This record gives sequence, C-alpha cells and structure tokens, in this order.
Amino acid sequence: MKRKNNLFEKIVDFDNLRLADSRARKGKSNQYGVRMFDKNPEGNLMILQELFINGRYKTSEYSTFKVYEPKERIVYRLPYFPDRIAHHAIMNIMEPLFQSWFTKDTYSSIKGKGIKAASDAVKESLKNKEETAYCLQIDIVKFFPSINHDILKNMLRKKIKDRQLLDLLDEIIDSSPGVPIGNYLSQYFANFYLTYFDHWIKENMKVKHYFRYADDIVIFGKNSTDLHRLRFEISNYLQNELKLSIKPNYQVFKICKRRGLDFVGYVFFHTHVKLRKSIKKNYAKAVKNKKPKSTIAAYEGWAKHANTNHLRKKLALT
Repeated sequence: MKRKNNLFEKIVDFDNLRLADSRARKGKSNQYGVRMFDKNPEGNLMILQELFINGRYKTSEYSTFKVYEPKERIVYRLPYFPDRIAHHAIMNIMEPLFQSWFTKDTYSSIKGKGIKAASDAVKESLKNKEETAYCLQIDIVKFFPSINHDILKNMLRKKIKDRQLLDLLDEIIDSSPGVPIGNYLSQYFANFYLTYFDHWIKENMKVKHYFRYADDIVIFGKNSTDLHRLRFEISNYLQNELKLSIKPNYQVFKICKRRGLDFVGYVFFHTHVKLRKSIKKNYAKAVKNKKPKSTIAAYEGWAKHANTNHLRKKLALT
C-alpha cells in the first residue's frame, strides 16, 4: 500500500482549523477555555497555524484526574487552545485514514461502531453454536501506559510519508509516557497500535470469530484446546512485536446455560443476552433515586438491546 503524503498542508489549512474549533467546542461552549479562546478566535487560529507551519507546536502541560467507573484510572486533560483544537485539526484529516487501516473487528471509539455494533456482531456469531462453543477472553496489562513510542512511530511511518505530519505526531506521542487516556488522538493511536495484530489474527491465524474493544479481546472457537494454543501464539506476538503482556487472568471457557460471555456491558449466551449485573444494579438505583432523564435514558439504551423486558417493566412501575 502506498504511503500517504501531502496531509500536513490539509491539516494547517485555515478552513480546517475553523472546522476543528467548531467540532472541539461541541457541548463545551461555556467552559472557561472556550470563552477565553472566543475573545480572539481568528487571531488564535492564526497563532496555531503559525505554530504548526513553523514546527513550533508543543503540547501543553497535562492536568489529571481519576475516574472510578468502570475501573479506576487516571485521565489526562489538555487546554482547549491550542491543544484540543490541534488534535481535532489533525483528526479531521487523519480519521478516515485510520478507519481505512482498521479491521472490521475493532469497535472502541470509532464512529459508526461502539458498544451497539460490538454487541450485534457477538450476537450474530453466537448463532453458530458449533463454531462458538468455547470462548477465549483476554485483556492486556496496563495497555495505554504500556504503548511503546518507538514501535508506534515506526508503525505510523509504514503508512505515512509526510515528514511534517510525522514530526507533529511524534511531538504529541512523546508528550507523556505511553498513550494518555483522555486525549482525542489517544483512542486512535491505541486502536492503531493493535491494528497489525488485528490483521495477523484474521489473515495469518485465520480466526473467524474475533472481537476487540480497546484491549478487551474475545475469540470464539470449537474447542478449548485450539483456543489455549491460540492464546500462546497471541502472547508471543504481543510480547515480541508490541512489547505488551496478557493479564494472567485470561479465560478459556465453555458457553453454556450457567456461563456466558461478559463483554461490553452484557452477558451473552447462545439463546439470549443479559445486562451485566453491575449495570442492572446502577440502572435500578438511578430510577429509584430519580436521577436526571438523560441518565435514565442512557441505561434504557443499554437495556433495550438485551432480554430485559421484565426488568424494564418492573422499573417503570417503581
């Protein structure tokens, strides 16, 4: 595949910077950083354009905060100007390319994909009971912090020829250890880091039933022996090619009446789908405590794609 060139000039085009501003501010117009930027929007975009063109753009200092759901992790945050606009300017041009490089089997943080698409794909595979009798489920140890900068940069160089863009991406990559959760670019860097692995799984290992949501990986197979063997091959690939390790709590198990696959908020069986127990509890608690309609609607969105008619009727009466 021919490497992409002449991308940087599209990123620094002033119309693209305006578009980046409009997309970066969605739902954030009242934030302090946006209000400060709006005191001189055209002038600020000209400054960003000049920083890009002269190779003087430097990532600002990160602030961090902790989140505890679905698990505890540190989230990184950058100022609206210049950084969040800068990331959107890059992604306006790069997003279609990233999506063209991904396989159809990855679902996290990709437009038109997400939890619903992952859930639908898993349900479709489970219709073939023979080929999905067993499941291999693995997770990667500290995935985002463990992403190796040199490997990521080399992977980008296999796809991109544009020197100015590569220098800009290098600066952003090197702005923190690993890949910081919270950056707009990070979710694409993370997916891209595993893209060659995705292709290896599908094209070299010929795996039919494969699903990846960030670093949560699910593979169905006819028997446990083949899945254990595949797990060994995956572990070697991740270690040798990407310097990543599988968590020791990986699982190979039979899909049966007593045990389903817990993935993307649902528990999947061959005959039905349940809502994950923790989400069901939080849904009931939100209804009981009369949380905002938007919160209730979010849980209803989860619930309607599982076999939850009884639960939803019960909660509607509370």
